[in-house]
Amino acid sequence: MSLQCTDKAGIQYSEALWVALSHRGDRIKQNMENVFNTSTSFILLGIEEMEHYKYLYCGFALVTYLLILLFSSLIISVVLLEESLHEPMYTLIANLMLNGIFGASCFLPKLILDLFLSSKVISRAACFIQSFSVTLFALCEISTFTIMAYDTYLAVCHPLRYPTLMTNKTALKLIAGFLIFNITCLLISNLLSARLPLCGSHINNYICDNLSIFILSCVDNSINKLYSATVFAIDISATVLVIAYSYVRILHICFKISKSASKKAIHTLVTHFSNFSIFLVGFLFLFIRYTLKNINLPLIFHVLLSITGSTIPLLFNPLIYGIRTKALKIKVISHFQKIIREI
Repeated sequence: MSLQCTDKAGIQYSEALWVALSHRGDRIKQNMENVFNTSTSFILLGIEEMEHYKYLYCGFALVTYLLILLFSSLIISVVLLEESLHEPMYTLIANLMLNGIFGASCFLPKLILDLFLSSKVISRAACFIQSFSVTLFALCEISTFTIMAYDTYLAVCHPLRYPTLMTNKTALKLIAGFLIFNITCLLISNLLSARLPLCGSHINNYICDNLSIFILSCVDNSINKLYSATVFAIDISATVLVIAYSYVRILHICFKISKSASKKAIHTLVTHFSNFSIFLVGFLFLFIRYTLKNINLPLIFHVLLSITGSTIPLLFNPLIYGIRTKALKIKVISHFQKIIREI
């Protein structure tokens, strides 16, 4: 009898202990869910910061976006319609314009709507898609400048072999190859980011980007930062090396060829360098923005740095190529006049 009572008491104690542990486990799980951000959306503090002058910013963003679409679309259509421009150089210029439209469309339409509707919320899925798209635009811009430098190098340094070394088909293959490489690298980066537990839902920017998501991470994200930094460093380093080597070789050849040929080569070089410099200035604005994150500056200052760095290259690329590339300039003016007459 005594033994039965002891067994019964032991069973009751075990059941009580199990219930207590279960409740404790539920509390721990609930606390973890409170710590980690399991929400389905983020709040863009940059939009909130622009609320006071939202219509001014909205108007600026709308005009900028329309100008980018107008100038870039005009150059793309001219290159497509004019057979005389079906050459690698113009194909690459058209690709740069197309990438510019893609880049602007990644953030400007949403920025315009957010400001107009006073909406500062972005879904988790949309945030990661925007982050992926914006970074893809930047990497494709770098890739295009690299191919353009290589194309100019072949045209100046190997003029006799150029028609066989660089064709439209070759240019398109290079563009497609870089695109596949960039998408693959970014998919890995986004998958790593998506796995991170986040401790908040407030993003100190007007758009979503990888660095802003990393900042919200509750755990050590050294692998993510290292991977992203390595990919971007390799892209930038390869681009700078290819462009620097191409410039040096072209300038060296310019001292040996005729004055007219030298003038044409330097003109092409300056045009490419101008656009690449503007891209680097835009990148510098973004770099400064993240460098100053620990300094007590108003958020609007960071937002304006980010917007300026993102929009300047997109707006100036079509203007510079449209003005400085003679054959393209003539055709663009001709088509623009034709459009005006039809209106």
